[in-house]
Amino acid sequence: MFSLRIFKAQLPFRRFCSSKALMGKFHNSLSFDKRLWDVDIRGSEAFAKELHRSGLLSQREEGELLVGLNSVRKEWENDSFVMLDSDEDIHMANERRLIELIGDSGRKLHTGRSRNDQVATDLRLWCRQSSSEARSKLQILIRSIVNRANSHLSVLMPGYTHLQRAQPIRFSHWILSYAFALQRDCERLEQISERINVLPLGSGALAGNAFKIDRDAIAKDLGFSSVSSNSMDATSDRDFIAELLFFCTLTMTHLSRFAEDLIIYSTKEFGYVSIPEPFSTGSSLMPQKRNPDSLELIRGKSGRIFGNLSGFLMTMKGLPSCYNKDLQEDKEPLFDSMSSILTILEIFTLVIDSFEINEAQMRNALHEEMLATDVAFYLVRRNIPFRTAHGISRQCVDLAESKGCLLSELSLQQFQEIDKTFDADIFSVFDFENAVEQYDVVGGTAKKSVEHQIKSLQDWLDRE
Repeated sequence: MFSLRIFKAQLPFRRFCSSKALMGKFHNSLSFDKRLWDVDIRGSEAFAKELHRSGLLSQREEGELLVGLNSVRKEWENDSFVMLDSDEDIHMANERRLIELIGDSGRKLHTGRSRNDQVATDLRLWCRQSSSEARSKLQILIRSIVNRANSHLSVLMPGYTHLQRAQPIRFSHWILSYAFALQRDCERLEQISERINVLPLGSGALAGNAFKIDRDAIAKDLGFSSVSSNSMDATSDRDFIAELLFFCTLTMTHLSRFAEDLIIYSTKEFGYVSIPEPFSTGSSLMPQKRNPDSLELIRGKSGRIFGNLSGFLMTMKGLPSCYNKDLQEDKEPLFDSMSSILTILEIFTLVIDSFEINEAQMRNALHEEMLATDVAFYLVRRNIPFRTAHGISRQCVDLAESKGCLLSELSLQQFQEIDKTFDADIFSVFDFENAVEQYDVVGGTAKKSVEHQIKSLQDWLDRE
């Protein structure tokens, strides 16, 4: 009976210990926010310097802090930093180790600072750095596309709408269409970067800093272009993360569509391009097959990146003002999306640089039915209203189909029986090169128009 009473008395204590351990694991973010170690140290160094400038640290204490923080940095760099179960997050881990190394001076580092403004600063530093890297990789990919377009200016291929052959175009015109989409992504990222580059440090937990620190001086030390205007907004603002996730999502939309085109064009049914071996794999059963796995993975990973954005927005939508622990959920989708897109941009660039095109197959896929619009244009140039000309061209197509021949195989008499406007020069319409060259407006598929697109992108890349 006595032992049973003791056992019953111990149950609540055991449950408490178990609950505390479970909550500790649930609460802990070090497993993923440890990648902020470098920016966390950089932010702390800038804050230590300002504490000294403000008279809150002696020169000796500032020196001890900077030396200690550098020692913590070296441990991370050497992969010798030891994380403890008690380290709740990267901020506590770095501060704990700093105090172990330099003693009580380390306890002064957090004067007037909250983890709320500290993590907001770390994230902005990390996002600024990652955005710059993403922008650079985007520009490299765009330049690779431009180079491919410039190398294949003479290549013609079918253009598609609704995945049906529509009109003849230049291969260069097709591939450049994705370069311009990615250029918009690059410009979008530049705009986001401006909004990232705002310093929240000095906002405290929510009310600001009570020690009259010079936030502009900290901003200058850390390379921020401005400081946040409202401390409550600064500690809870994650708009820049939502915008970065949107950038990743829209960029992946463009890359996924690009990959889809290349996947289709690499099939035996099309045969326009061949994906080289490093970026395609053989079948485990069928020796004759090679699968465009690199492109399929890019297309597939877009779904996860889309999900990161939508999930994060759902986290944000119901939060009250100031910092809430829900905001810990910002890091995993951010890190995952940015890491994924940096790798994907690199892979895609290698695919663009190395895939082979089959010019003959593209040319053979051109069919005279794609020139039916040009028959209508021929009539328009002879003052026939377009809607009327479109109907006349449709009659010509129907006649050729009924006779089982090509449009160009109709006789002049047969053309003229449909409409007297037709003359002997109608047969000059049935030339794919001429058909492409008529689209010589800015943005068209004529050679000089495509060359203008190439120059436009090259000039932009050079300015960047």
